Amino acid sequence: MEPLDRYRPIIDDFEAFIDACERPLPSAVRVNTIKATVERVRTALADADIAYDPVDWHDGLFVLPEDSPGANWPYFHGWIHGQEEVSVIPATVLDPQPGERVWDACAAPGSKTTQLAARMEDAGEVVATDNNLGRISALRTNTERLGATTVAVTHEDGRNHSLKPFGGEGYDRALVDVPCSCEGTIRKNPDTLEDWSLSHVEGISGVQKGILKRAVEVTEPGGTVVYSTCTFAPEENEAVLDYVLDEVACEIVDYDLPLDHASGITEWQDERFDPSVTNAKRIYPHHNDTGGFFCAKLEVPAE
Repeated sequence: MEPLDRYRPIIDDFEAFIDACERPLPSAVRVNTIKATVERVRTALADADIAYDPVDWHDGLFVLPEDSPGANWPYFHGWIHGQEEVSVIPATVLDPQPGERVWDACAAPGSKTTQLAARMEDAGEVVATDNNLGRISALRTNTERLGATTVAVTHEDGRNHSLKPFGGEGYDRALVDVPCSCEGTIRKNPDTLEDWSLSHVEGISGVQKGILKRAVEVTEPGGTVVYSTCTFAPEENEAVLDYVLDEVACEIVDYDLPLDHASGITEWQDERFDPSVTNAKRIYPHHNDTGGFFCAKLEVPAE
C-alpha cells in the first residue's frame, strides 16, 4: 500500500480508504439486454438458486455474494457478463443512442464495448479498437457470446486511429477507457502495486494524452467523449484532461452520478489544472464498497 501514501493529502478519511483497499472486491454482473431482460435474469438466477443483491443505482447490475460471475448457465448463454460495478460508469455516462456511430478507443476485453452495444439496442455501429492482439481475441469472444452484432474490431494504436476504413466519417460519441497504472483495481488484484513506479505513471500518461486527443479529433461537432481510468494518479487523470483542453477544442462538463464520489482536483504537487476538471468524478473504494475509478465527460463544441 506504500505507493498510495502519496494520495493522503487529497483523499478524505484516508485510513478508511486504506482499509477498503485491503478488502476483497465483491463480484458483480451486468445484465446483457441484447439477449435478456432484467426480470428474465432475476428469474433465471433465482431458479438456479444463485444468490444476488441488486445494485440500487443501476437496475441491470447485481452483486453475487458467493458465486463466481462466470460459473452459471445465464453467463454461459450470454444473459449476464461479469463487470465490476464502477466499470459500468463510463458507458452509462456516454449514453449512446440506437443508430449512432461510437468509438471505443481501448476496447479489449470488451465489457464496456458490449455494454455500449446493449445501450444502443444493438443498432448502429461500435468501432472497437485495441493494440493488443491477445486481448482482441477476448474482445471477439465476448462480443460473440453476448450477441453484439454492431461491433467492428480494429487492431491499431488509438493515438493513430484512422477513419479511412469507415469512409472517413467521424463519431457521434467516443469512449476512452485508457490503459493505466490500475491502482484502483487493488481489491481485485492485490499484487497491483508490486511493480508500481512513478516513471510508469508518467510514461503511460503520455499515451493517455495521445489517445484522448485523437478521440476528440474524430468526434463530430456537438459530440461527446468520456474519459476514464481505474487509477488515483492525477498525472493520469486531471493532468491528461488539462493537456487535452489546451490541444483541441473541447470542454469538460458536469454530469449526474448516483454514487458517492469526490470532485476532480485542481492542484497536485507543483501542478495547477484548469478549474473545469472539478467536473470529473473520483470514486474511492471506501465511498461505495467498489474499486477505485475516475471519469470525466467532455463535449466537442458544435460548429
